[in-house]
Amino acid sequence: MGLRQALQQAETARTGIGHFNVSDLVGLKAVFEAARDRRVPVVVGVSEGERSFMGARQVAAWVSSLRDEYGVPIFLNADHTHSIPSAVEAAKAGFDWVVFDASTLPFADNVRQTKEAVEAVKAIRPDILVEGEVGDIGTGSEIHADTPNVSGALTTAAEARQFVQETQIDTFAPAVGNAHGLFQSMIDRGVKKRLNLERIREIKAAAHVYLTLHGASGTDEGDLRRSISAGITVVHINTELRVAWRRGLESALASRPHEIVPYKLLPDVVASVKAVIDARLSQISSPD
Repeated sequence: MGLRQALQQAETARTGIGHFNVSDLVGLKAVFEAARDRRVPVVVGVSEGERSFMGARQVAAWVSSLRDEYGVPIFLNADHTHSIPSAVEAAKAGFDWVVFDASTLPFADNVRQTKEAVEAVKAIRPDILVEGEVGDIGTGSEIHADTPNVSGALTTAAEARQFVQETQIDTFAPAVGNAHGLFQSMIDRGVKKRLNLERIREIKAAAHVYLTLHGASGTDEGDLRRSISAGITVVHINTELRVAWRRGLESALASRPHEIVPYKLLPDVVASVKAVIDARLSQISSPD
């Protein structure tokens, strides 16, 4: 099963596909094991920074080997790609999907650059999917001090329709109350991100493409489930995994202070990250 088929099946069933960013083989192992155990498709995301650390061709080879050997529908996305050369590199490396993010530019420039990116990567691999983004959802999959006010920066249905028509993207990432990273209030007081579900419905009706929810870490569980019914197909989780990665390592080191063998410590990190992935998959893999 290819990525496009997986997206279509999820949309037909009104379920979501989890997209989980990784920075190393430990994270990839956690994503793979969760997908294998649940028998659901997943997308592995690697941003430009993550690709720089792991190697674009190297992570593509890892994902391809897992898919081929175990038959698990695990796909690879070049997340938040900001230049055409970087998008082309991902296409040549064998990625299934590229998120071309020019959302900080004025709308017209965003359209122009995204259209150029679509043409460039599909000239290399016509079957590759390309995503574009409109709206402000912040930056950085990390813990931020303050919660941003996103109510005035939501993507409109008219913007979505025009952007999709002019760029010919395959998937679209709107701003609908989502935001990258976690916020200190979430850590301290359990505050949750809330989504504008009606705006999601409006954008889905106008754009007629698969919708992606970036910055879903810390999102209210009920909103996340309802967002899929409203039109979201893919849900991005990153910061929650980074927190779990660190906590897993800290726990392993604390419980075995004299252990120096990495492969005896890192299974705790895999388990910690996998638990977060499994919890999120349970929320999005069945219709609300």
